[in-house]
Amino acid sequence: MNGQVILDQTKSQLAEEVSGWSIPVPSALTTSPWVAMSLMQKAIRRGEMLLALQAAVTLLSVSPERLWRRLGCIAFEDIGIADLEVVSVTTAALSGKRYRSGIGSEWQIASYLVTRMAHARQCRAADDLLLTAERHPAFRRARRDLATKPTAELIRIAAGSALLPVRAIAAWYAIGTDRRPSSYLSERKGDPGALFDWLCEMGLPHTVVEVSREGFRRVGEVLCPFVALLCSNQLPAQSRTEPDAFPPEVLIGDGVPSWAFDMYTREGRVAYQAFLRGNSESAKWIRMFVPKPERVQFLGTAIFRIEGGLVKNRLRWSAGQELRRFVDIECHGPCCPDATELLSRVRADISAINEARASHVG
Repeated sequence: MNGQVILDQTKSQLAEEVSGWSIPVPSALTTSPWVAMSLMQKAIRRGEMLLALQAAVTLLSVSPERLWRRLGCIAFEDIGIADLEVVSVTTAALSGKRYRSGIGSEWQIASYLVTRMAHARQCRAADDLLLTAERHPAFRRARRDLATKPTAELIRIAAGSALLPVRAIAAWYAIGTDRRPSSYLSERKGDPGALFDWLCEMGLPHTVVEVSREGFRRVGEVLCPFVALLCSNQLPAQSRTEPDAFPPEVLIGDGVPSWAFDMYTREGRVAYQAFLRGNSESAKWIRMFVPKPERVQFLGTAIFRIEGGLVKNRLRWSAGQELRRFVDIECHGPCCPDATELLSRVRADISAINEARASHVG
């Protein structure tokens, strides 16, 4: 089916779904756009619809362009193959303000998408595939050797029978690493059109491919083709969802949960620096084994694995679970080849981390 026809259909579907949709506008939060983005995404992961809506209305008032881009990223990063229809209609909403104004108000559309995402089944396998391809030590040689291959050969490898992370590295180089530079991969320009055309030719559903193509055009994230690539793996006929186990949380400031203050917010980084100066077991471990310039990032990554990246309605399937294990345990760098003990220490210290957050947010 023609790509434009598919995109027009997704736009029509979104217009039909938001017609008549109405939900009260909550009060905005007095917080930075970065905290609001973190809160919205993590609240969607946790099924905390009201918090996610508060964060969304905050972004609409102070930084609407960040709202729409973040919604697009959430669709591919956190929903993915678990609910491809949600991914499709969210991508349709990225078509621009003129399109959105023709089908409803900005709040009407944003609140509909946030609500639907918060209730959707979720799969973070695309993000785990990205991190495995980017950082897992078992694929260091593939990252090096594939960097100089011609695009046509990269596409053949991505379409072949290699391990999924190797196919993902090949696809990443084929689409180009210049739009999302990585210190783990060589920089090179790619040919996104050729890669997405191949995804169609390999028999994947054309709707998924064209939505992924449009998503990549709008947000520039390799997560988009990775969602399509994951569709080559057969989901079990009776796939199930289960909630992750969430660690304790506290409310900070005007009612923002502690988990919103992550390493991508100024407040979160300040709190992590303070925590690392303390005597908690995980802080002492990190000071002992991790170089000082890398410690905040290292701690933030560990906290993400045991707090920030958790979801309420996680799709459980074998490939997704294996990718999650790779990233949780084996992708923390040479100072921590097996993160089992580290994550246990950080999990035990969450209360102390939350105390540092509460003390340094203001």
